[in-house]
Amino acid sequence: MRWLLRLPALLLAVALCGGGAWAQAPAAPDAAPTVAALRSQLEAIPSSVETSADVRGVVEQLNAISTATDKFIAARTGELNDMNARLGELGNAPAAGTTENPDITRRRTALTRDRNALDANIRLARLVSVDAQQRANDLLSKRRALFEAQLTERAPSPLGREFWEDIADAWSGDVARLEKLGAEFESGFEAARSPDNAAPVLGTLAAALLLALLGNWLAERALARFAASYLPPGRLRRSLLVIAIVTTNMVLVGVAAQGAFSVFDNHGVWGPQTRQLAQSVVQSSIFIAFVVGLGRALLSNGRPSWRLPPISDPMAERLAPFPWVMALVAIVVWAPTQINAVVEASFAAVVATHVMTALILTAMIGAMLLRLHGAPVAEPPAAAPPPKETPPGPAPAVVAPEPPKGSLDERPMWVGVLLAAVTLNLIGIWVLVAIGYVAMASFLASQLTWAGIVAAAFYVLFKFADDLFVSVVSSRSNFGQRLQLSFGLEPRTLDQAAVVLSGLSRVILFFYMVIALATPLGTSPGEVYQRSGKFGSGIKIGEIQLVPSAIISAVTVLVLGFIALRVVKRWLEQRYLPHTGLEPGMQSSITTLLGYVGGILVVAFGLSALGIGIERIAWVASALSVGIGFGLQAIVQNFISGLILLAERPVKVGDWVVLGNAEGDVRRINVRATEIQLGDRSTMIVPNSEFITKTVRNMTLANAEGRVLIRLPMPLTTHATRAREVILAAFADHPGVLASPAPSVTLEGVEVGFLIFQAVAYVQSPRLAGGVRSDVLFAMLDGLRAAELPMAAYPGAPPYPGGPPAPATVAPPPPPPVLPGLAT
Repeated sequence: MRWLLRLPALLLAVALCGGGAWAQAPAAPDAAPTVAALRSQLEAIPSSVETSADVRGVVEQLNAISTATDKFIAARTGELNDMNARLGELGNAPAAGTTENPDITRRRTALTRDRNALDANIRLARLVSVDAQQRANDLLSKRRALFEAQLTERAPSPLGREFWEDIADAWSGDVARLEKLGAEFESGFEAARSPDNAAPVLGTLAAALLLALLGNWLAERALARFAASYLPPGRLRRSLLVIAIVTTNMVLVGVAAQGAFSVFDNHGVWGPQTRQLAQSVVQSSIFIAFVVGLGRALLSNGRPSWRLPPISDPMAERLAPFPWVMALVAIVVWAPTQINAVVEASFAAVVATHVMTALILTAMIGAMLLRLHGAPVAEPPAAAPPPKETPPGPAPAVVAPEPPKGSLDERPMWVGVLLAAVTLNLIGIWVLVAIGYVAMASFLASQLTWAGIVAAAFYVLFKFADDLFVSVVSSRSNFGQRLQLSFGLEPRTLDQAAVVLSGLSRVILFFYMVIALATPLGTSPGEVYQRSGKFGSGIKIGEIQLVPSAIISAVTVLVLGFIALRVVKRWLEQRYLPHTGLEPGMQSSITTLLGYVGGILVVAFGLSALGIGIERIAWVASALSVGIGFGLQAIVQNFISGLILLAERPVKVGDWVVLGNAEGDVRRINVRATEIQLGDRSTMIVPNSEFITKTVRNMTLANAEGRVLIRLPMPLTTHATRAREVILAAFADHPGVLASPAPSVTLEGVEVGFLIFQAVAYVQSPRLAGGVRSDVLFAMLDGLRAAELPMAAYPGAPPYPGGPPAPATVAPPPPPPVLPGLAT
């Protein structure tokens, strides 16, 4: 899994810092070296070097030795494991005084000898790897210390006379060195003009220019058409188009530069110094192509609707020249630096180069800040003609015109703070140049430029990560909808997963951005890869080692584990359990228990992948027991009660229960509480401990049938047998009443001068009892009325059917009061 973490750093190093390896011919694969050969190579490397370039070469050799040693250890570790397995099959040596088969003894002795020798070689190889890494770290530390010392070294100020006198004194020597380089260029030019080399050299140069210029122009338009035609609409294709354009520019320019270099090299155009300079040209051309392609793709002046950053069209037009200006500045700054390194120029020339680098880079950044600060704000719209007279009414609300996109009014506060900080840095750089700290000024200017390039590159990567997960995992995407149909996931779950994955990818990219920002501190692309490897080794917090690869493994285990658990539960609910004949409540209990047990196992596997063992989990559980004893008693009690409900099943999903004054269906038994749907369609959340510690009436535990009970008071003169027949007929006519057990009508007795009839019938479920009781009661009243069997009335009312009771007389309202003094 570590290669997955180090791959972005390697790609970023190649993209941002150039492909120096393209300028070297690939070496033929060698046979696997021995430990003695690796130790000899390590001892042959000098322990101290003078220049920064020598440090870089030595570090690369040490890294190569360390890589070869790791491969040797990995290959031999498998053989050692096989030998240990075979020794385990043979068993231990017999005790003293016992005998065994001589063939087995010889095989054990030979395997033990070979195993010990192989183990010794592995140990020696590990020592070689540790020594190589230690020496590389020491060299890098010394180079950083030397680099920091050079930064704090003060040189003559360019505002003083000493600076110019030093340049004048070193002028003749530097000119002589440049003349030697010029002589190499002349000899190379003459070699290129020879009849044998002119045609291939000119053809290669023309083909490289066409590929780098015309090829990029055609490729950019082809990519835009492809994205518009074949990629689905949305934000993802915008970020993909930016990445594709930048990558294509780098590849085409790199192929053109490397091809021209190889052809010129084969025809003897390069000399010792010009060859070194040409290799730097190949690397720098790739970097310049990256910068220009990134800037043009982000601005997208030809395709405003595809623009990735939220900037207005006028702002993009004002910034359009800066990708090319940055390329020109890179050439102007790079050329003197490389020439100084090749010809070994004087200290005065190096100081002058630092001054020029600081001034040119700060001038470019200052011009960009002026363009950003002087962005035009849209003028307010022209005044509209006065409206016609309207009837009086409330005055219409005056709506201020909305500021245009990208105007200064919409600029966030952090942007202003950032621009102010950059301005202060520019002023500080100019002050450093004026007082003579030119190396520090040149470094800060280069670092400021590099920070802007890295920020732009990672802005694209941040957008791409966000767009990728939102477009692929979210519920609105095609893949997300397939996940919903396949695994029964809810849309909000997929949306949350998309946000979480996007956040994790942004965090990982942020750490690599920090590594990339530190790259210019005297380091190389290979060191970016090495730093990413150190980052991948993890961070130790207390007794726990947080390794990025382990975190990714743990997240992967959790995601795959819960998906697998969801698939198994879905298969049980829809395919297997419906064919077992188990009750629905039992099926729900099984799937719920499986979810609890499976969730605990998945979390345990995830913690194990993270590097947290069972003993540490037990330690955490014992620490939490104190908190459970004080503040989590109710939660633990409800959790245990929920497990008891699922195991003993006194109450299960689908039961009709009565708990206190509440009566309804059990819809779901969760970890802490149970959901009961009441008759008014509301849901009552009851803690699980209530079902264990209190009296609960389960209407459907042993018998799922519901009972309909109706009590009818009737006068003493009622024909009881005829009334019984009418009531039973009402039960028989209703389709919801069960024939077995058969309905029954009993005469309970005489109360207050009335006959009390009790009618009982049964329905399929208690949930149907209320509706059936109402329907049957309507039918009974109609039947009794048709049979002229009166119901009992309130005392004093005339008996039915002698006539309906007379309406009650209403007393007239009292007259209104008369105020004193107004009586007549």
